[in-house]
Amino acid sequence: MNNTVIKDNAIIFSRYGEVVRITACYNDSIRFEAFPEGRIYNENFTLMPQAANAKITEDKYSVSMQVGTLTAKLERSGKIIFYHDDKVILEEKPELAFNGGFRHYECKPSGAWSARVTFKPNDNEHFYGIGHEPVGKFDLKGCSFDIRNVNTKCTIPFVYSSLGYGFLWNNPAIGNVELSNNRTRWSVNATRKIDYIVIDGKPKQTAQALADLTGHSPIMPHWATGFWQSRLRYETQDDLLAVARRYKDEGIPLSVIIVDYFHWTEQGDYKFDPKYWQDVKAMTDELHSMGTKLVVSMWPTINGASENYNYMRDNNMLMRTTKGADRVFSFYGWQSEIDVTNSETRKFVWSKLKENYIDNGVDALWFDEAEPEIHPEDFDNLIWYKGRGDEVALLYPYYYSKMAYDGFKEIGIDDSVTLVRCAYTGSQKFGALVWSGDVFSTFESLSEQVKAGLNMSMCGIPWWNTDIGGFFGGDTQSEEFRELIVRWFQYGVFSPVMRLHGNRNRHGEKSNLKEPSGDPNELWGFGERIFEILKKLVFLRERLRPYIEHHMKIASEKGYPVMRPMFFDFPDDKECYTLGEQYMFGDDILFAPIVNRGQTKKTVYLPEGEWILTKDKKEYGKGYHTVTAEIDEFIAFVRKGAEIIECFA
Repeated sequence: MNNTVIKDNAIIFSRYGEVVRITACYNDSIRFEAFPEGRIYNENFTLMPQAANAKITEDKYSVSMQVGTLTAKLERSGKIIFYHDDKVILEEKPELAFNGGFRHYECKPSGAWSARVTFKPNDNEHFYGIGHEPVGKFDLKGCSFDIRNVNTKCTIPFVYSSLGYGFLWNNPAIGNVELSNNRTRWSVNATRKIDYIVIDGKPKQTAQALADLTGHSPIMPHWATGFWQSRLRYETQDDLLAVARRYKDEGIPLSVIIVDYFHWTEQGDYKFDPKYWQDVKAMTDELHSMGTKLVVSMWPTINGASENYNYMRDNNMLMRTTKGADRVFSFYGWQSEIDVTNSETRKFVWSKLKENYIDNGVDALWFDEAEPEIHPEDFDNLIWYKGRGDEVALLYPYYYSKMAYDGFKEIGIDDSVTLVRCAYTGSQKFGALVWSGDVFSTFESLSEQVKAGLNMSMCGIPWWNTDIGGFFGGDTQSEEFRELIVRWFQYGVFSPVMRLHGNRNRHGEKSNLKEPSGDPNELWGFGERIFEILKKLVFLRERLRPYIEHHMKIASEKGYPVMRPMFFDFPDDKECYTLGEQYMFGDDILFAPIVNRGQTKKTVYLPEGEWILTKDKKEYGKGYHTVTAEIDEFIAFVRKGAEIIECFA
């Protein structure tokens, strides 16, 4: 084609109103970029493209790039088609007649462009990924999702297709994706280009490619693989130590205990209030002597009463707005938010976190509100160091986690863990432990979380967890919630991180604090029978830790998630693409959580092989099997011959 240039192992194609660049960015992977301004600019966002061998051929009507098993064919009309060997797996769909209208742009007053690209639907195709969201769907075919982040919704713009390819939308702008039956469409509200990568391969191959392209997680440290205790909230140092001491006295191993929000003097001060936390160093020393780490919450909010406010405002370290005040979040007064996309902000805030927390023995941080949460959710009203909010909104949690990772690395800690409420493509390389936000304390919510976690696991984020028991609405005195906490706790045992948290309904005396705690949320807070069940589950988690740590190392090296859908290990078994309420936990454990109230039976599908039911050591083969599980039982199978069966006494 005479409007095509082949240069530096890339195809550059120009037509009226657009320049397209196609490059080999990894083995069996091709990157497509389209620039509506008619000129190329280089911006990778969080992507780390790598050199790969490509074979480029051209004729009168098209030009093609082959990278391993993947081929991209660009036709003279502008249409792009992707092939696995000779089979079409992804093909653009025109919006206009006569084979025209590929990719649509509209210039915005800001100088950015709205943009969209549409692909033809494929029969019998299923999609997984897009991060986590409580939608109750495992197979995402037929769904539409906003590309944005809010509490309980974390968008990682990647999907894996049952046709055997991954699709990474490399654009941090606010937008939408439709995985519908009449089309697949990716749209953004404000951008400078369309940018996506197609990765050919089965799930394990695609997971490794995604990790190489966006970053590998560190190896999770030993302390993070045990049981985490949290609640909203421990009001004083004495309250927290009393809980840790009781765990010690009960002989229950406690890896982590967490201090939630409003332990501080002011939002934005990043330090304990000495009225309630009199000697932080003595507290952390005692916790460490008991084998327990301390994690402390911070928010990106800051108000005018903070000792850091004027300095940060005057040095442009806060989010600004296109119009109106810079107060974008209301919680006990209107708050400004820090701009973590600015490296100077990250350095300054880390210096405060180190001085007031880390130097006093705090082991890790909990970065809440990481979307960031703003009210109202008008990202086009935000100005950050990296750009307008509607163009770069998804980058905020990425740089939020980077702040802690870089800070810990400076003091010699390479395997830091940061509990964070949101993430973006590549956040995993900063030790981001993502949790699903403030979800409801219901069985419906538990079912949603199982599916959400499996979809997140396909997005290159191997460290993920939920508030065991849910966050909102748990009544510790009710039989329904006590049943729920057991079933969720069982799920927590077979999650990458096992963390108990929640805002329980308050039955005791009212607190005079501005932000009081709810009911106790410790193992003994739900009645004696439940206590005995939960205690046994903590000890099971302890026995599983070597197995979990082995698979965390694999997650770091290869990008394979510890908790993953059945099709990840059995990609040729079509049945496995339908199973959203059972999953593999590592290579050898198949777990099927109970997610309905009053349920004591569940039908489980076992793929090829021989499987041992952990509760009675009976052997099962391939097919569907109905298994019972009373409240003090769970459903897990182990591959025959795997040594991990010894952990299930």
